[in-house]
Amino acid sequence: MVPAGLLMLLSSWACESPNDRPDTRESAPATRSASVDQSASRGQPTVEWSAPLTVAEGPARAGPWRMNDSDFHYVDDPTVDITDDGKVGVAWVDNQAQSVRFQAFGRNGEPVFDEPTAVSRSPETFSWLPRLVLTGPPENDVYILWQEIVFSGGSHGGEAFFARSNDGGQSFSQPQNLSNTTNGVGKGRLTEEIWHNGSLDLAVGPEGTVFTAWTSYQGPLHVARSTNAGRTFSDPLHVAGHAQTPARAPSIAVEDAETVHLVWTVGEDDGADLRLATSDDSAESFGEPSNVLESDGHSDAPKLAVDDEGTLHLVYGESPEGMFEQYHVRYARQAKGEEGFGSSRRLSEASETTAQGAHFPSLALGARDALLMLWNLYPTGEHPPRGLGFTATVDGGASFNGPSAVPGSTAESLGINGSLQGMLMEKIAANASGQVAVVNSRFKRGVSSRIRLYRGHIQEAPE
Repeated sequence: MVPAGLLMLLSSWACESPNDRPDTRESAPATRSASVDQSASRGQPTVEWSAPLTVAEGPARAGPWRMNDSDFHYVDDPTVDITDDGKVGVAWVDNQAQSVRFQAFGRNGEPVFDEPTAVSRSPETFSWLPRLVLTGPPENDVYILWQEIVFSGGSHGGEAFFARSNDGGQSFSQPQNLSNTTNGVGKGRLTEEIWHNGSLDLAVGPEGTVFTAWTSYQGPLHVARSTNAGRTFSDPLHVAGHAQTPARAPSIAVEDAETVHLVWTVGEDDGADLRLATSDDSAESFGEPSNVLESDGHSDAPKLAVDDEGTLHLVYGESPEGMFEQYHVRYARQAKGEEGFGSSRRLSEASETTAQGAHFPSLALGARDALLMLWNLYPTGEHPPRGLGFTATVDGGASFNGPSAVPGSTAESLGINGSLQGMLMEKIAANASGQVAVVNSRFKRGVSSRIRLYRGHIQEAPE
């Protein structure tokens, strides 16, 4: 079910005239969008961006919610990964076909397959907000997890489905229903009436173990793992969450073959703080959850990564005034062996002349301690978002360059950012060669919807 709150917003989000025609000209690279309140960015990297590629496009029609018979004709919900040899994979949804799609792109930016691969194979149900992992050579495996709007007896539709490819994405296995419940899986509940879909995550460990996590509308957070490259999965393990404190927006970080970290936030709490739990037995069990970075505001949409030294890197949205107010993006880290994350720092901030907000970050680890953060931009007085903010560091999070907008991502002519069913996504990836891949969807009602891929390369600044 689409959250009632999001449906009401949808009617006003993209009200451009249907007589308009999309202007696909690229805007000039955006100037710095905000300042950062930590160390100076001297010696920090920049990213040299290529012109964006259109991965998919379609109409932009979103009628009233009628469950799986809804008149939704648009492309949306992209996610991305990149291998160390520069191959990029993008997964997204085609709501008109009610299908998850996959396409790979070579180093030259050309698509690998003549047509995108259909993954979900269930045209009678919507499939939303996938997660994607590419293993790269020599295996060339592709793993995709998504939320399928299956109604199986409960008050909300949703199951966690998974499929794998052993040929680089040219074909996929028959999808597996990992959750098999009536509880409405994939719902990241804020309140009883408002939630974001896409409350799930996917990661692959160093020995090929596949880890999945999801939450349900009723509140529980579950984890399931596969030790045979996604052929079969364990029964779901209940980690946390219940009806009074529903878990929301899980993020998995795999440190080694045994150590798995899981972070999430909670709903039904205007002052929600993040929770962290760690497994020392490859997700067979998890320790008692602990609160992370307690604040008076609302902490939301965390993303977690762990580097080769065992340092945990955390990025998340924070609203000092509470739920539904203006958010900014914050970062914190915890070195291996330390107790807690210590203090956090602000990465995004309104400029002197605007009240620009920032929320729903994504996080990627790149070459030589590079950290790359991406988030949705909320221009003054606007909701939903339009464009992407970005910052990076090559010193393991000690300091960051000033945030900027991804060039070409803020063009008003393309409409709003997509993700009309919920903003919980992962839209950035990086590899050991310093290459960066970013995806975003745009929606201009009555005109067009499209998925775009932005490719870049980290350029280290001189000292």
